[in-house]
Amino acid sequence: MERLGTGIGWRPEIADAVENMPGIDWVEAVAENVCPGHLPESLRRLRERGVTVVPHGVSLGLGGADRPDAGRLLALAERAEALGSPLVTEHIAFVRAGGPLTASARLEAGHLLPVPRTRDALDVLCENIRIAQDALPVPLAVENIAALIAWPGEEMTEGQFLYELADRTGVRLLIDVANLHTNHVNRGEDPAEALAELPLEAIAYVHVAGGFERDGVWHDSHAHPVPRPVLDILTELASRVSPPGVLLERDENFPEPAELEGELAAIREAVEKGGGARAAGAWRAAAEPSSVSTEPARQRVALAQTALLSALVAGTPAPEGFDRVRLGVQARALAAKRADVVAKVAPELPVILGAGYRAAFLAYAQGAPMTDGYRRDALDFAEHLLLGGELEGARVRRELREWWLERSGPAPRSRRPGVRLARATRRALRR
Repeated sequence: MERLGTGIGWRPEIADAVENMPGIDWVEAVAENVCPGHLPESLRRLRERGVTVVPHGVSLGLGGADRPDAGRLLALAERAEALGSPLVTEHIAFVRAGGPLTASARLEAGHLLPVPRTRDALDVLCENIRIAQDALPVPLAVENIAALIAWPGEEMTEGQFLYELADRTGVRLLIDVANLHTNHVNRGEDPAEALAELPLEAIAYVHVAGGFERDGVWHDSHAHPVPRPVLDILTELASRVSPPGVLLERDENFPEPAELEGELAAIREAVEKGGGARAAGAWRAAAEPSSVSTEPARQRVALAQTALLSALVAGTPAPEGFDRVRLGVQARALAAKRADVVAKVAPELPVILGAGYRAAFLAYAQGAPMTDGYRRDALDFAEHLLLGGELEGARVRRELREWWLERSGPAPRSRRPGVRLARATRRALRR
């Protein structure tokens, strides 16, 4: 397995800092944020210097009841080829539910949600991963996720679930030690037990990230410094196997480059403390695909995931066996994330609506689940405000209507986001 070394998550906000940071062997870029035909110049320069770039997908939904979407797989493959990547990565999660399998409306979470550790879910996940492996030009690695909630009636621990997944498919594992810490705080799961059960020889690389605790709940924010407990789990992992690669993730609230370099130094120290470099061992070939039909399992998983996602984003009753308090925490977190991401993909909306944007969006989200991604969500939100008559002031209504028409009309007046944002900003300043 290729040795990657020490890396950092590449984000446009810190592109210059990453380029100038010493000791960076590789970077990871969010696959959905990279256009194969128009790679960011920073990534091009890193590639020319011999820095490995790995695309990290967030929207495939390999743990969902549906088979992976061919278009999403093609897009991930194109990014791997454009970047010359040795592998691609995704998550063991579901991100959407509903649709034909349940004869219900399609729902989008806009977030990575945990799959139940059951035989049904494992059968579905294994087949989905085999489909993805066949469609990708390079090996696939899948990541364990952080979760606020736990499924009732689970049949395996996380370590057992991941071991059998790797054994049945030959897929590699991206182990996020921050997520192990999150699940320790939120679900009482022992990180050391999970590490003891993992097929360590299958590890492709390791994620390290920060978060924060509030009211007994750990939030995997990727916007805070890496805490000592996460570094301790990394040390525990490194005492069992030398990870081929370790990567620092930071998605928001970016500190000065010196602070990021300090976190990278702490990560290197934690790995060295765990035992230094040692051979990882050869990973066995994938098992032959099972001939047993997964359709009954897909149906059961689809119904369960749809019931959970509907409770989280559409306000339907909590499925039996779930912690209703935790479901409420997760539902509020999903709504807050929707508001934050919509503000990023449609930055004109907070400018037009001013201080009332967030409260208006959260009120809208309570009765309007996301069904087709964040950009569609932004348009639907604006349309909801325009039709509802809840806007204060003729000027706000006029500017919001113009914004909506530019994006949803038959002939948009401007296709340049910068022009639209500048126009909205000028109007806000004139107030």
